[in-house]
Amino acid sequence: MKALVTGGAGFIGSHLTELLIARGHEVVVVDNLTSGRIENLRAVVGSSKFKFVDADIRDSSALLPCFEGINWVFHLAGLADIVPSIEMPAQYFSTNVTGTFNVLEAARLSGVKRVVYAASSSSYGIPDIYPTPEATPIKPQYPYALTKHMGEELALHWSAVYKLPTVSLRLFNVFGTRSRTSGAYGAVFGVFLAQKLNRRPFTVVGDGKQTRDFTYVSDVADAFLCAAESAVSGVAMNVGSGNHYSVNRLVELLGGDVEFIPKRPGEPDCTFADVGMIEKLLGWKARVSFEEGVGRMLERIEDWRDAPVWNPDTIDQATATWFRYLGE
Repeated sequence: MKALVTGGAGFIGSHLTELLIARGHEVVVVDNLTSGRIENLRAVVGSSKFKFVDADIRDSSALLPCFEGINWVFHLAGLADIVPSIEMPAQYFSTNVTGTFNVLEAARLSGVKRVVYAASSSSYGIPDIYPTPEATPIKPQYPYALTKHMGEELALHWSAVYKLPTVSLRLFNVFGTRSRTSGAYGAVFGVFLAQKLNRRPFTVVGDGKQTRDFTYVSDVADAFLCAAESAVSGVAMNVGSGNHYSVNRLVELLGGDVEFIPKRPGEPDCTFADVGMIEKLLGWKARVSFEEGVGRMLERIEDWRDAPVWNPDTIDQATATWFRYLGE
């Protein structure tokens, strides 16, 4: 197949691009390098099956020509992180919603065979059921989660109305090598690995007993490929590890001192995916254990050498907007 990966220079997108090329597919990566990095694609840059296009999904005129001859579309481009979404809702809407509209329209007009959309488990908000099934009410707590769900609604609507074969994958706490090392205060792994490199204590939110469904990135890339290869359409499915792990357990695996910082509003005490649907419909199941995944990241810890080193004071400053708008 000839595949197009939006956001293909990013964390998940680069792993997916490598997997597709390894399986013999041609790949066109579309990325504006806002958060993605060409270095993430160094393993495939010289391949005859790889092409890179520097384009923004908000620019429909630049986007449409990229879809010529494309069979599969993997839509991973978007803006992430909580605080910037609160501070810049217009940018998040234009990228995550209007940009998704542009991708779907280009796919429809070009007659692509499959679209797989990267949705977010954050759209569940603070669910009442664990493990959380797909039928759980959507209750986004901040604009990032809302705009990712709006993108999913568009994708499933295009599937229903225009018969564009589309699957939405709701990703739970993806971690692994090449995860973002700079920018806004965000994912726990980037924060902790930079702190470990600099011999600083890990800044653990709350009491550290909160759990997350940490799912390794190579398993997530495989889920995207399974969705593209299937005949399933018009559904949203969870992508999770089948388990959940505390932040304290992560600290134990990484090894180091701890200092605790205040718990944040709008964050669940647990994320834990019910993966029964994806196992049944796609035959997909995560294979990399949490411990193995953390070990792989520790082997590549030098990749976080230039990442920002957060401390309680800088975190307090970075999350002030979070508490201002989402606090009681």
